[in-house]
Amino acid sequence: MFKPVKFYSAAESSPERGTRSKGRTMQTLGIIGSGNIGSAVARLAVASGMNVILANSRGPESLHELTQELGPLAKAGTVEETATDADAIVLSIPLLAVKELPAGLLRHKLVLDTSNYYPFRDGRISELDTEIMTTSELVHEWLTGARHVKAFNNILAHHIPALARDNGATDRSALPIASDEVDAKREAAAIMDRLGFDTLDAGMLADTWKFEPESAGYTRVYLADPSTPDDQLLSSEAGATSAAQLNVALANATRVKVADRLF
Repeated sequence: MFKPVKFYSAAESSPERGTRSKGRTMQTLGIIGSGNIGSAVARLAVASGMNVILANSRGPESLHELTQELGPLAKAGTVEETATDADAIVLSIPLLAVKELPAGLLRHKLVLDTSNYYPFRDGRISELDTEIMTTSELVHEWLTGARHVKAFNNILAHHIPALARDNGATDRSALPIASDEVDAKREAAAIMDRLGFDTLDAGMLADTWKFEPESAGYTRVYLADPSTPDDQLLSSEAGATSAAQLNVALANATRVKVADRLF
């Protein structure tokens, strides 16, 4: 297991930020889920000098092509190995698959959770349709003991590499993060800074409706052309979105009626 590097918050200075320095101690980022979001984050992580361990439901053998592409900083493991060996986890699997993870698997781990509720895929979930809780609050119940941060759920996968920039770039984009733990948000922000994004503290898990599907803070805020038709989103051009712009979008958000959502 690699020793973790110090997490630097956006307010702290680090001579390493934005570089590819050789010979330094590197953090290991675990990625559970090798779909479009997980793979995009993995590419940014190795580009920033992080070690990456990836896992999915199909087993390490299915990740050979991806780890070969990513290079020597990446390896594949089981879900259990990834949970054990990584210093922090990006969890990017379908919502109901989170519930099926072994109880306590991610206890005490910093988890950047990309989960969204999509009724066409997940079926109807009464706790969410009745708005008793947000998707993030439900996931938090399932992730027993994890240091849970909502992140990377409101941006299209192909916009992640398109918008990533070194710290200090004038066209750097910001992503919202939310958690009930202040320290977890600080550490998540430092990881995302290294991956190429500013972050906006979007509050607690109860506030995450502001950047969930169909909300003002979801995907379209990162489009070069916000009027792009739905059927063209997967090929849409990304547009830089600053923390100030994102803050305006979240501040003006109105809560989507979850029970009326179809996708």
